[in-house]
Amino acid sequence: MALKYKKIGFLGDSITEGYMASSPDKCFVSLFAASHPESKVYNYGIGGTRIAPNKVDEVAEFAHPFKERVDTMADDLDLIVVFGGTNDYGHGDAPLGTFNDRNNDSFYGALYNLYVKLNEKYPTAKIVVLTPIHRVGDTIPTIREDGSHILQDYVDAIKEMAKYFSLPVLDLWSVSGIQPNIETNYKTYTADGLHPNDYGYARLFEIVDKYISNF
Repeated sequence: MALKYKKIGFLGDSITEGYMASSPDKCFVSLFAASHPESKVYNYGIGGTRIAPNKVDEVAEFAHPFKERVDTMADDLDLIVVFGGTNDYGHGDAPLGTFNDRNNDSFYGALYNLYVKLNEKYPTAKIVVLTPIHRVGDTIPTIREDGSHILQDYVDAIKEMAKYFSLPVLDLWSVSGIQPNIETNYKTYTADGLHPNDYGYARLFEIVDKYISNF
């Protein structure tokens, strides 16, 4: 995709926001913007947020699921990059659900409604989906009302629903090269086993930039 003079929005959580980078210009969205100065890049990342809303009330700053924030995004975006899911695994309480869910009460259903909302608001834009990266302990099951799930279950749900909508997926889970469950990788690319450090953000930028630019 030719990115020159395009308006690009990144919708995500703390990794999109750039949490734990040494300065705001070191996060992968800022690096992307600096690499494409002719384009207008918007960072819609908010730390702690999820794709599915929580069933139980929580702290206010986390209570802004992705779908609700689409209305706050610029109306004339040419490209939207969606990067979430790790917080749904990490501290969400909504069930994973099933592919046929169509309401916001499950992760699958919230994904469906998010992609519908984006398609309705941006019918001619390119929408790109990123899967979560690995995190320390990502094979430890979390218990939901529909059973126990590991992070890869959320990765698989994202890919399955994106395929239904015919949205391109950059599977960072498989190709980022960031695996913090390995000690040397943890120290090289992450600040805390979940959020990248400057090296990790630079790596994400390189992969995301190459993927989008080669459409």
